[in-house]
Amino acid sequence: MADTANEKEQSAQEAYDSRIVSIRRTTKVRDGGRDFSFSALAVVGDGKGRIGYGCGKGKEVVSAVQKAVDKARRDMKEIALRNDTLQYPITEYFGSTKVIMLPAVTGTGIIAGGAMRPIFEVLGVRNVIAKCIGSSNPINVVRATLRGLSEMKSPAQIAMKRGKTVKEILGIDQHDSKK
Repeated sequence: MADTANEKEQSAQEAYDSRIVSIRRTTKVRDGGRDFSFSALAVVGDGKGRIGYGCGKGKEVVSAVQKAVDKARRDMKEIALRNDTLQYPITEYFGSTKVIMLPAVTGTGIIAGGAMRPIFEVLGVRNVIAKCIGSSNPINVVRATLRGLSEMKSPAQIAMKRGKTVKEILGIDQHDSKK
């Protein structure tokens, strides 16, 4: 019975796609010499709208990456996507980082660089145009991007909040649908 629980946990972990956004090495000089440590930033997603990020530190790269991936798996959020792109244009800030994300038509691909590209890849977004303005610190870029994505609402959520139907929110006229 314990084997089946471990197998289910392993298959659930394999369903997630993880990407390392950045790895940094820090050095502390002591009497005996230099003492190295590493920090890693990772994003984990299922390709269907769930994503999480995590930071990990360790004396070795492998342990730092493992800690970051484990933390990212624990703190996953659901993002409301429209097919394989965003619902609407988003601008978000975190510190001195400003990120701009625009939905794109099918076939555009992921036009984003730096720390934003792995986020869209693991999230399942296939068509997006994104730009980072200001500080390009990977941690701030990831936080700004995920904050903007998590605040994005679907038409169903907006309709429920306003007490209207999804057709009214999207501006679909009943006369146009009969033509």
